Formats: sequence, C-alpha cells, structure tokens
Amino acid sequence: MKSFIGIDLGSTTTKAVVLDENQDVLGRGITNSRANYDTACKVAKYEALLGARFTLLARALQGIANQDEFLSALERGFRLDLFLDHVDDLEATCREKASGERFKGHEDGVATALGNIFAALRADADELFAPGARRKSDFFRDLAGARFMAVGEAAANAAGVSYDLLLNVYDKAIIEVENRPPQGEIADRLSRALGRLGELPESLAIPVRSALDIEMEETSVVGTGYGRVTLPFAKENIRSEILCHGLGAHMMYPGTSTVLDIGGQDTKAIQVDPTGIVENFQMNDRCAAGCGRYLGYIADEMNIGLHELGPLAMQATRTVRINSTCTVFAGAELRDRLALGEKREDIIAGLHRAIILRAMSILSRSGGVRDQFTFTGGVAKNEAAVKELRLLIRENYGEVTININPDSIYTGALGAACFAHRAAIH
Repeated sequence: MKSFIGIDLGSTTTKAVVLDENQDVLGRGITNSRANYDTACKVAKYEALLGARFTLLARALQGIANQDEFLSALERGFRLDLFLDHVDDLEATCREKASGERFKGHEDGVATALGNIFAALRADADELFAPGARRKSDFFRDLAGARFMAVGEAAANAAGVSYDLLLNVYDKAIIEVENRPPQGEIADRLSRALGRLGELPESLAIPVRSALDIEMEETSVVGTGYGRVTLPFAKENIRSEILCHGLGAHMMYPGTSTVLDIGGQDTKAIQVDPTGIVENFQMNDRCAAGCGRYLGYIADEMNIGLHELGPLAMQATRTVRINSTCTVFAGAELRDRLALGEKREDIIAGLHRAIILRAMSILSRSGGVRDQFTFTGGVAKNEAAVKELRLLIRENYGEVTININPDSIYTGALGAACFAHRAAIH
C-alpha cells in the first residue's frame, strides 16, 4: 500500500505522521530533537511507521475478542526488545569509553561495576514493560539514565572505583547511543515480540500474519519545521511551518479559520481560507520569549518538570502580574517575586497569562481571531495555558469555537504529510 509521510523537525521535538491513500492517519511518531537532526528524523519516522503497522494490525483484528489486550502485549514486547537492544549498545559503548589515561589502574574495577550495572538494567527490563507499568518517560536516555544513577553508586563502591568515573563513561556513551537510530526492520522486531507471546490461536495468527505481510511503500515524504533546512530532502519536498500548520489544522478541523501554534522556539498566528490555504500570518520576533523554551527555563528555575507547570498554575488563588516573558530576565523576576512572599502557584499562573497575552498580540496583528479557532503545538497540552487562552479569547472576541486536539503537537507533521499526498497524487 502507498503511504505519505510528513516530518516536522522542531527545536525541541521532532514529529512524523504517516497517511494512507485516503489521507487517514496510519501512525504518529515523536522524539526529542537532540543534537543530531538526521537521527531525530529517522527515529520519529520509525515510530510513525511502527504506529502505522499497529493501525493495520488493529484493522485486521477488528471484531476479534481481546484484540486490545493482544495489541497492548505485542507493543510491550516490541518495546522490551528495542530497549534490550539499546542496553546492549550502551554497554558496549561504555566499555569502549572506559579506557585511556584517566582509567589507568582502574580498568578491572570499572569493567566489574559496568557489568553489575547492566545486569541490573536487564533484570529490571521486564518490570518496566509489564502490564500496567508506569514509566516517567518513554525515551531510552531517561529510562537508562535513571536506573544507571540508582544502582551506579553501589556498584562503584562494591568494585572499589570512583562513581564519578562511571558517570564520565555513561555521559560519553549515551550521547553516541541516542544518536544512533534503531537498527533492523520493524517487521522482524514485531516477529520477535510475537515469539514472546507464545503460540497464537489461529483466529489471531492468520489476520496478524496478513497485516504484517502488507508492504508499505513510502510514496512521498515532505519535511517542515524549525530545522527543515537541514533535512536531506529535495527543495520541492520542503514546506514552511506556516503552510503546514495551516493545512494540518484544517485537516483536523475543516472549519478552522484562525490557527495559533505555540511551539518550542516560536509562536505563529495564521489565518486560513476554507480549504486550509494561508491568507495571512504573524510570528514572534527574534527570540523564544513566551514559547515552550521559556516554560522549560521556568521549570528548570523552579526545579520541577515541565509537565508540572500547568497543574501547579491551576492551583493558584490569584494571578501575579509578570512584566517580562524574556528568558534572560524571567529567572530574576521569578526570584524577586518569591522573595516578596508570593506563592509559587500564583507566580506560575501569572507567567502563563503573560505568555498568552503575548500570543494574543501576535493574533491581533495577523487579523484577530475568527471562528473557528484552532490551538496547536506542544503548549496546547498545558491546561493553564489553555485556560488563559479561553478566557482572553472570550473577553476580546466573544463566543468563538475553540478546537484543541490531544494530538495537536503533530499538526505541522500532518500538514507536511498532506502536502506529500498532494504532490504524489497531482
């Protein structure tokens, strides 16, 4: 079957979407953009193609009892297989890095400690991917790093070596490992995951094998995003973020007239016609003030996770006025407000309001908010930002339909995939 792929290379995350010939979404993939953009694109595309394969499996198993449980078990088996491959790669790379003058006289101790650490990583792997297991992250670097830190100090002490030596080895190795895309074919890894499930009843085995045997032809691939100029695509296979977000929002909500995208590096206000073609747009100027990077900086200043900002702001009893959304001065203002006795949650609520006020200014310059309004980008997942946006739009533009999709972070990649489909069809 033909497939059409869009890749959105953002400053923080890289997304990919796979469409079928009917422009239905088959799969989505996301990864952190890391230093190596080429790897980020390959990983996001790999994840999207995996999602597409599971969509085909779900279609083949439609109506069969316990299909959801089966597909969930199959995905856990796939993730476990992939994780163990990464562990093998990380151990080999760590052992390679554990050489040189700094390690002289400690080679045996470091080798012993690494062996114990990676034995622990493998022993815990099944538990990480057990039914109902909750992981703080799906990224290998986070999973491996957390476990390495948890057992590393004890392993260092037992082997009689410095824990700092082990951390040095890990830091060097993980950079290389995370910048290597997954090896091997998805179908082969799925076959190994199937083997973990034991022998399947014929009612499952036949449709599963049929779905796995479907060949997916990559008919056309289009790239967009902050780092699109680095993509190894022909010029005609690159589209601007503005065009892709406008078309992607239209594909999600055909009645869209105005689009606001707040991403990691920029904010875009876009006006589109009834077919999703851009009529006008405005973007933030020069810096990432008021974007996802700004929120990340605030989270770091407060020593909390980025995902904790929204829930914390929702606990506020008042909204503190924030004068600057510049990342250079935000830390200083944050510390000043805390020193004055303001509550953390009230300050964070004020920061969210300041971000949305800045976005409203950009929307105004683009032509205002027209019905329907679609909010996209990573910040659309932040409940405090969404709350402020709804309030300010109602205050300034009245009752406007506001569309917010759980998959809004993929809007740019969806638009790129639509352009890939159009290019191939026409």
